[in-house]
Amino acid sequence: MRSDKLSKRENAVMGAVFTLSQGKERFLVSPYELLAVLPGREKFDEENLERVLHALELDGYFEMVFSDRKGEKTYCIQMREAGLAFRRQDIRRKRDAAVRLLFAAAGGLLSAVVGLLLKMILS
Repeated sequence: MRSDKLSKRENAVMGAVFTLSQGKERFLVSPYELLAVLPGREKFDEENLERVLHALELDGYFEMVFSDRKGEKTYCIQMREAGLAFRRQDIRRKRDAAVRLLFAAAGGLLSAVVGLLLKMILS
């Protein structure tokens, strides 16, 4: 699930944030909870995670405040419109890609049939 506007790392982090939000607009999450949800192939540490979270915040996906919950660093995240629409945009992007692939396959098939017909007619 990848958004066209986001890098691969930003997309992975936004997917993790969206998953942990469970449809809520405001929620608390620790960096370790986010790191646990991120795909294993993406090498993240806490510093990289904060950098990507800050970039997503600047892009308007959510607002974030750092907090301390029983000695553990915690992010207070409030989703914004772009963050709440993240999954819907991803579904739309996949649907558009499927339609493009279908048209490409149909065009290839049509050109092959026309080529065979022309070959039969001209030989």
